[in-house]
Amino acid sequence: MRHIIAILLQNEAGALSRVAGLFSTRGYNIESLSVAPTDDPTVSRLTLVTTGSDLVIQQIVNQLHKLIDVVHVLDMTRGEHLERELILLKLRVAPGQTDTVRGHVVRSGGRVLDPAVEGFIVELTASESEINAFVADLAHSAELLEVVRSGALGISRSARPLRTRVPASA
Repeated sequence: MRHIIAILLQNEAGALSRVAGLFSTRGYNIESLSVAPTDDPTVSRLTLVTTGSDLVIQQIVNQLHKLIDVVHVLDMTRGEHLERELILLKLRVAPGQTDTVRGHVVRSGGRVLDPAVEGFIVELTASESEINAFVADLAHSAELLEVVRSGALGISRSARPLRTRVPASA
């Protein structure tokens, strides 16, 4: 089963490497990985996607908790969450297909960033399945030159946020 795991990680040299090393030494695959700073400059949020049984994922979570740089871990797949992925596509569009491609992008909720015929660039933020369908549909109307995907990002619908501290206004 596919799992999205959110990790709050101290901004220390080698912290990301230690998390990735935990996966590689145990033979677990990371399907996607996204890391960015949080509102706390000492902590980053790492979102990774991996697959495994509930038992394997629980072992991963337990091992992550043992890493000194890890502040908090949450398997978001166990609860209600929202998941989104960003894709940027560079397409070669035949002159007669430009309006068709533009219409499909807009109907899908995407945006055309650069309408050049030899490098028609579009973006879409959606679920993984919607992105997969979007790419497949566009491949019928245009030649895919380049595909750049962010990988999954997720946020829990729980009222309790994944944070290291309480905001001053609370």
